[in-house]
Amino acid sequence: MKKLLMSALAMASLVACNSGTGTEVKVEDNVKTTFQSSREWRPTIDNRGDAVMVYGVSGNPSDKGDIHVFENRVKSWRDRGYIVHFMTGIAWGGYQDYFTGKWDGKMHLDEGQVTAAGDTIWHGRMVPYIVPSENYLKYMKEMHVKRVIDAGIDAIFMEEPEFWARAGYSESFKREWKEYYGFDWRPQHESPENTYLSNKLKYHLYYRALNEVFTYAKEYGKTKGMDVKCYVPTHSLVNYSQWKIVSPEASLASLPCVDGYIAQVWTGTSREPNYYNGKPRERVFETAYLEYGSMESMTAPTGRKMFFLTDPIEDWPRDWVDYKMNYQATFTAQLLYPNIANYEIMPWPERIYEGLYKVSMDSDEKANIPRHYSTQMQVMINSLNKMPVSENKVSGSNGISVLMGNSLMFQRFPTHEGYEDPQLSNFYGQALPLIKRGVPVRTAHLENLGFKEALASTKVLLMSYSNMKPMEPEAHKHLAAWVKNGGVLVYSGRDNDPFQTVQEWWNTNGNSYAAASDHLFELMNIAAGAPEGIYEYGKGTVCILRHDPKEYVLAEGGDKDFIETVEKMYSEYAKAGKLEYKNSFYLERGPYDIVAVVDESISDKPYTVKGMLIDLFDPELPIYTSKDVVSGEEGYFLDVNRIADKAKPQVLAAASREYDEKIDGNSYSFVAKSPINTTNVSRVLLPAKPSSVLVNGTEVFDEAAWHEASKTYLVKFENNPDGVSVKFVW
Repeated sequence: MKKLLMSALAMASLVACNSGTGTEVKVEDNVKTTFQSSREWRPTIDNRGDAVMVYGVSGNPSDKGDIHVFENRVKSWRDRGYIVHFMTGIAWGGYQDYFTGKWDGKMHLDEGQVTAAGDTIWHGRMVPYIVPSENYLKYMKEMHVKRVIDAGIDAIFMEEPEFWARAGYSESFKREWKEYYGFDWRPQHESPENTYLSNKLKYHLYYRALNEVFTYAKEYGKTKGMDVKCYVPTHSLVNYSQWKIVSPEASLASLPCVDGYIAQVWTGTSREPNYYNGKPRERVFETAYLEYGSMESMTAPTGRKMFFLTDPIEDWPRDWVDYKMNYQATFTAQLLYPNIANYEIMPWPERIYEGLYKVSMDSDEKANIPRHYSTQMQVMINSLNKMPVSENKVSGSNGISVLMGNSLMFQRFPTHEGYEDPQLSNFYGQALPLIKRGVPVRTAHLENLGFKEALASTKVLLMSYSNMKPMEPEAHKHLAAWVKNGGVLVYSGRDNDPFQTVQEWWNTNGNSYAAASDHLFELMNIAAGAPEGIYEYGKGTVCILRHDPKEYVLAEGGDKDFIETVEKMYSEYAKAGKLEYKNSFYLERGPYDIVAVVDESISDKPYTVKGMLIDLFDPELPIYTSKDVVSGEEGYFLDVNRIADKAKPQVLAAASREYDEKIDGNSYSFVAKSPINTTNVSRVLLPAKPSSVLVNGTEVFDEAAWHEASKTYLVKFENNPDGVSVKFVW
């Protein structure tokens, strides 16, 4: 039974990377913006990020000729000046040669993830979600990773290590169970303990998979004189928990062979409904804010590189109006994390620029992306090439964090003993009541508590074990030490969910705690099963609330007592000042103003931004000295007054990327590049009103395009990926 009682991380450490020691990695490279595409370079999708992640070695079967050949696709992007990286799925992909036996002469369709009903979970035709066996990993190394490195690519992105919680019934999974635990497989639906064991194994299998594949990539790269970087594009812990998927998440940061992540957050994940004030509905900005936050806090203490993803559309067919509204919400949410300044600007540009979608919710007409939206989108993504890291903080009362842990994914499916957690309400119940009052709540991770930075800026920590469990006792030692040194902990939980009794470290090997929290409380001289109340420990305070956090959001007004308690703990015990309530979030980031105004809040009052503002959500790039952002909407502006070197001619905002800039006495020129079939708009800062504006050598000067107060000129033309020359003379 020894294996049974070990934590998932301890077991995973048995297969630690061979490529280094320690857990702190600092990745430096020259890629700030990137995107993924399965296609060859085409003028319609040339969006001018720094790098492209060419997707999959198999190519698109619908392509004619040899362009689908991986090396040819790579060359097509390199010839256009792109840094070329590689992305593919680790849990699914175009691996039919493996499943059908072409690779090793054996069929492997039995390695798919299977539900209790015996159904394989498919990602596409002949593409099952995979139970990653050692044989499958051997195939991935030999047929994919090796070929990619042989093509001269030194950055590999293995995306979405996903094991569905409802899976775990295939013969391949049963074999892995016996090998891992040393006893026969047990159906997860029969008990909470079986569910917990099943999900810990799923968690381990993809930890092992990425460890082995990345270790091979780095070692093989060294034989070619290459320093191969390895990244994990993954959904957030919030989303995987809500969607009932198990993935290694934060534990991957303990592997020296993992250099960073892409936070896969977009409309499709963030529109998943949650409960607040008794109402289930989409809350895209708020959910995206928490998703990005969980990814940022997961990696910040480790020094790994983080890219934030947004998608101008989403996987599900909807309409262009819907896409635009929700893109603005997720885009704004990502910018509210000022220490992250690397971005995946879009996935699948071929889908965005070439796809046909409904023009509105009430119409059956389908069309390509509207010109106004492609212009706006390109202004937004090009601004990311200049987005600075900032030490500024989001407006409001900072210092409140919600504690998360990877085991959030372990308790989601199936339901046991009637205990429900609708739409992950035990998590959202601690966060949404504060976000809806304009408090910029952050997240912290159990797995990172060993890093001193993990709680360095936290004054009040909110936590519950109603929806997760501590995978190692060391986390409690770190929490107790933090409280002793002055931290304030608010613990919400009845501690009666069925997973409290699974065989784990708190109730085995000499421990006999009825609930996981009792071990934590004992370390702080608080009695097991302590009643609701306030307890002192060292310089800090523990407040115990005997309610599960879901109770704060599943009923109208259910958060009243919780909010009053947090307010008291923040102001009186943490001595952090008065807890400020508002309906907005604002961040000044270099010259950029980022604003979100939430609904269901303390008021519907708009937020007013003032300055010499270029509206970056408006494809006409108008200038305002004052602009209101109304309830339920977001705003994104560039304040010309905050440009560092206002005497220098420069493009401030544009639906293209500028190259070959030249300043020569009384002239300024550049070459603008962006996809064909899109319209450019550029607002350019100049020292004086121009007397001549040339676009591809043709005079286009227009007196009305000059804005005297801001000293900017607005120029428009049709984009061309080969470049459009622009010259100003004054």
